[in-house]
Amino acid sequence: MMSRIEIFHDSVVLQEVDAIVNAANVTLLGGGGVDGAIHDAAGPELYWYFHDLGCMCQPGEAIESPGFALPAKHIIHTVGPIWQGGDMNESEILAKCYSNCLDETVAYKCKSIAFCCISTGVYGYPLEPATRIALSTVSAWLKEHETSILVRFCCYDEMEFDTYLRVSDELGIPYATNREF
Repeated sequence: MMSRIEIFHDSVVLQEVDAIVNAANVTLLGGGGVDGAIHDAAGPELYWYFHDLGCMCQPGEAIESPGFALPAKHIIHTVGPIWQGGDMNESEILAKCYSNCLDETVAYKCKSIAFCCISTGVYGYPLEPATRIALSTVSAWLKEHETSILVRFCCYDEMEFDTYLRVSDELGIPYATNREF
């Protein structure tokens, strides 16, 4: 069976998949990092979509929007936890981000989804434990659900990419990649 998990060294905004994941803030109106890049690439319609809805997204939750000018048809927005040392349920909230995004993917009948590295930027979640949570949560979710969804982890820089490859190998999670070794 072909791997349903891919690890790519690439920007999530460039992915030609059904849905991409945005590491959003609670307002859903854009911000820095990947959130800002997604809002820029999607165009001003994304800002106005959430501005007009007036909704907010709490940490661990996920909400869909159209992809607007992106190659992806959908954006699944999730708010990761802000790292506070690990004693404020950060790992549980981060795991919920991944599983709730996958649930939204099924709800919108998507066959493929590309994740960015949630909470590891300005929210300060340490990369290696965040990677372990991402890979183990997605792998467990895929085993529990009868679906053929392709899950792609997009690593923007070399450190993220190398960490995802190493942790996936350590956890015994099969994957495909866009890099020749």
